[in-house]
Amino acid sequence: MKQRMWWSVVMAAGLVLAGCGSAARTGSPSGDSQQKRQKLVVWDWKSGEAAATTYVEKAKADFAKRHPGVTVEFVAQPFDQYYTLLGTAAQSSKGPDVMLFNGGGQIRDRAVALLPLDQYVAQDKSRLAGWDAFTKDGKIYAVPVTLQGHPIYYNKTLYEKAGLDPANPPKTWDELVRTCAAIKRATGAACFALGNKEGFGIQFFMSGLGSGILTPQEYDDWIAGRRDWTSPHVKRIFELWKDANDAGLNNDGANSTAMFTDIFRVFESGKAAHIIGLMSDIGHWKDFGEFLPPDKIGVMRAPVVAGGATPSLPYDGGIGYAVARWTKDPLLAADLVRSLTSTDALTAFSSDAGAIASDMTIDVSRAGPAVAAIVPEIKTGRPALHVALSSKTLDLMGRLSQQLLSGSTSVDKAVKQLAASDRAG
Repeated sequence: MKQRMWWSVVMAAGLVLAGCGSAARTGSPSGDSQQKRQKLVVWDWKSGEAAATTYVEKAKADFAKRHPGVTVEFVAQPFDQYYTLLGTAAQSSKGPDVMLFNGGGQIRDRAVALLPLDQYVAQDKSRLAGWDAFTKDGKIYAVPVTLQGHPIYYNKTLYEKAGLDPANPPKTWDELVRTCAAIKRATGAACFALGNKEGFGIQFFMSGLGSGILTPQEYDDWIAGRRDWTSPHVKRIFELWKDANDAGLNNDGANSTAMFTDIFRVFESGKAAHIIGLMSDIGHWKDFGEFLPPDKIGVMRAPVVAGGATPSLPYDGGIGYAVARWTKDPLLAADLVRSLTSTDALTAFSSDAGAIASDMTIDVSRAGPAVAAIVPEIKTGRPALHVALSSKTLDLMGRLSQQLLSGSTSVDKAVKQLAASDRAG
């Protein structure tokens, strides 16, 4: 999402309809005849970033070995307009052959425009993790590139300045509050770095802390779609969201601070001791490592807030590539997706971008202490709570979360509206 080009919707929609058709076959002169050549078009928001350069090169090289006569064109779109562009393409059944998606509601809401990939990726199932985030009604619609999760990172230097043991982070919410009070007295730093200008902060909060609030059964029911919005523990998530801010645990101006990427600077600069961050290629350990020594970046489990909770790492498939239903050669497009998720390509993305890749065979032993703390948690990790919600409900939750922080709505009213939206689907 770094260094995005802020194109207008009109210009972007023009690009959709102009020259990015699916699997276009264009003429190539050869003597007195025209020799047909195939072309696959890929849309994403990553291929234009420097950290993805080697990844794209590796994927294209892998694909070219099997399909030397096929041209692959990557079109890096601006993320802020990305799903609008895809919507326009889907309506006209014209656009890219292969496209990148976030896991969860964004892809499930658009599954009708995508090709089920089960028959093409069977041999990759055991090598890659994160499939559930790209699955709807038992069918796979994209292949995971990264795993996306919400570890709680903490600044060990601030712990040390407050006379605390950085190797022993708090295990309960009460311990966390006391820890943060000590850090505040010693350093002036806030407890949490929180950015909620886009309404994303509540998603991080819900998934990052939720396993310390819900019981295991409530957690499983939530992911399975049996969500009880009347549960005191569900309500407690939103009460804690409001109470933490009212108690001054967050940095000032959370509702006016962007998640991408302003809030990460707050954590990196030592103005907050903790942040619920990411596992993929932004807002994560490698990003923070540009400002904080790698050995000073800690990773902790969610503190226990309610009795009966069992904290775990919340994660799903992060981003993954899908195939459009309108592609002229489904087998070819699916094979390109397999190259985009090959071990060599994902190893490069893991190394250069610092992402936790979906490929469980990649050696991350040299990636640093934060990764060493995260990866073992994947085996017992559970899907992120917010990913189970539709994009419509997530949008509503973002708006309500801002109102909760500003005091313009109550927890009871917010939960009631969210329950209604969730039931409506």
